[in-house]
Amino acid sequence: MVAAMNEPVPPTLYPLFADLRGRTVLVVGGGAVASRKIDALIGTGAAIRVAASRLTPALAGRVARRELIHLPGRFDPAWLDAAWLVIAATDDVSLNAEVAAEATQRRVFVNVVDDAGRSSFQVPALVDRSPLQIAVSSGGGAPMLATMLRERLERLLDPALGPLAALLARRRAAIRGRHRALGARRRLYRRLLDGDLLALLRAGRADEAEAALDRAIAAPAAAAADGRVALVGAGPGDPGLLTLRALRVLNEADVIVHDRLVAPAVLDLARRDAERIDVGKRGGGHAVAQARIHQILLEHARAGRRVVRLKGGDPFVFGRGGEELEFLRAHAIAYEVVPGITAALACAAYAGIPLTHRDHAQSLRLLTAHCRDSLDTLDWPALAAERQTLALYMAGLELDTLRERLLAHGRDPRTPFALIENGSRPEQRVICGELADLPALARRHALCSPSLLILGEVAALAPALAWFGGPVLDGRSRGEVRLDTPAASSAAERVLDADAADPRAAAHPQLPLVAAA
Repeated sequence: MVAAMNEPVPPTLYPLFADLRGRTVLVVGGGAVASRKIDALIGTGAAIRVAASRLTPALAGRVARRELIHLPGRFDPAWLDAAWLVIAATDDVSLNAEVAAEATQRRVFVNVVDDAGRSSFQVPALVDRSPLQIAVSSGGGAPMLATMLRERLERLLDPALGPLAALLARRRAAIRGRHRALGARRRLYRRLLDGDLLALLRAGRADEAEAALDRAIAAPAAAAADGRVALVGAGPGDPGLLTLRALRVLNEADVIVHDRLVAPAVLDLARRDAERIDVGKRGGGHAVAQARIHQILLEHARAGRRVVRLKGGDPFVFGRGGEELEFLRAHAIAYEVVPGITAALACAAYAGIPLTHRDHAQSLRLLTAHCRDSLDTLDWPALAAERQTLALYMAGLELDTLRERLLAHGRDPRTPFALIENGSRPEQRVICGELADLPALARRHALCSPSLLILGEVAALAPALAWFGGPVLDGRSRGEVRLDTPAASSAAERVLDADAADPRAAAHPQLPLVAAA
């Protein structure tokens, strides 16, 4: 039976780490599941009590070693009076429900194994690099997923992070005393994490690591000239398309200067206490003048901060990144560039459109259409040639002029196009049609920014190969293309065979677009 689509979404859990030293934790159940829960509690300093008629040999051994106290017999609600936490881990559903109800009445947090609905806290999957711990939780809805993610993190995280965390904890007072300013401490920690401490601890050379840390603490604080700027490409919107370097730089930033086209999901990955400055540019104008953006970068870098200039797509593809680098170089500010996946590549991929194709497009041109003056500088005879792909940024502007110029210079009015709005984001839309109808279709479907236009024979492949987002909007049928119909799924094969069947048709493949009912 299919679950109802209107089931309530569980609330977001508030993550916390509990100090259980000397505090009573009651575990109800004496079997294998209870034993696993108790294993996780051993070492926390909790006063563990296990309530059960019978115990596994392992639990009986812990009782004998006085690691926990056994409360024999059936569950007695009075046992909850001293408890801070309760775990119900029996195979008796009614007993687990009783424990949960009694604990809730007493305002004691309770976890019922495999019953998220009766639990007031969840036990996460744990990556243990004590004293450093990373908890992974699905809110109780998909514990196996949390376990699988924990296993991946176990492989990624250096085991030496635990000894490093312990060493830093022992020197915390010295660090705070020597480097009182938060920015100075942050720079020290960056140097420590990028230095040799982890390698020394991994090799078991703890004394050398401790001496190296003491030298780093005693060294003079970094001067304000330590500031630098990173031009970072945020990609088109899907945070999964960020490079690993971009993610690391975002988490090192003191200041993030970002554009409007940077998706909120990308900003959510940045360090939470970084200052964020929105200099968002809108089509047809600028919220913040470029000269002012230059000054913002300069002011913060000279103050010794690590600045991330975060741009949608790639900073060197219609992102004015070159201008900003020239300015930074002229003012002797250190910089680096972290490339991003530019919109043409990402939007085409998420719409199922190959930008080049050996039968239909041997070249690709990246263009921008932010104003009529910029269109006047383009080589229209070259752009009107067939067997090439045009990827036009800021596609919502000047579409009438674009169509007129291409048609005037000989481009076939039947040339396929695809307009991709919010490419790679959950709200992505793809609008397909022919060049002759381009402006009208954009208006009919109320095209919004950010959007990208792909024009050329390869755009006809979108209905057959699209895999992400909602149905492709078919301008010719005034309907939607179903992505799972036989006609759509076999259309790509007909395009690939078009040269052999009819060389003239191959220049402008026409795919059958199936309107939605």
